Amino acid sequence: MDSDFMAAMAQRLCERGIAVVRFNFPYMQQRLLDGTRRPPNRAPALLACFDDAIALVTERFAPRHLFLMGKSMGGRMAAMLGADDTKTRLSGIICLGYPFLPPKGKAVRLEPLQQCTLPLLIVQGERDSFGNPAQVASWDIPPAVNLHWVADGDHSLVPRKSSGHTEAGNLDAAADCCVGFMSSVMTLDF
Repeated sequence: MDSDFMAAMAQRLCERGIAVVRFNFPYMQQRLLDGTRRPPNRAPALLACFDDAIALVTERFAPRHLFLMGKSMGGRMAAMLGADDTKTRLSGIICLGYPFLPPKGKAVRLEPLQQCTLPLLIVQGERDSFGNPAQVASWDIPPAVNLHWVADGDHSLVPRKSSGHTEAGNLDAAADCCVGFMSSVMTLDF
């Protein structure tokens, strides 16, 4: 939750009037405690962690609208939660750098997107090695999934210096897109 990327996005969203709550998955929290790099927890533990965070935010703040946002694997887990009809307290899902392709393998991860019943936004860099525009265009992405491509961005939306774009500009564009998506969903007045 304290990575440069997550801190920068949280700051930009807060500057745009969005309240943000961040948390670590268990394996990352353990890494903070002992400094040992470890693989991610399995999906059930990650989903349970999201459920706990949702329950805490709902209990403490009772938000009228609650969006889940995750970076990479966190976005995939958020999309998986969006398929659960019992999560009606959620307004939508935002995935930053969705991992369409696993690091080692060729199986495309579309099932969470195809099963998500909530409004869903994916903000993806044009050069993302986990899924770029040419690849995504060839896959069966549900029409309800909103895709936003960030100029020359990699998996963390960072452009090449030679592109004429900046990391700060790309993060601003991503934050603006997220806020626009949330605003459009909130006007539907769930």
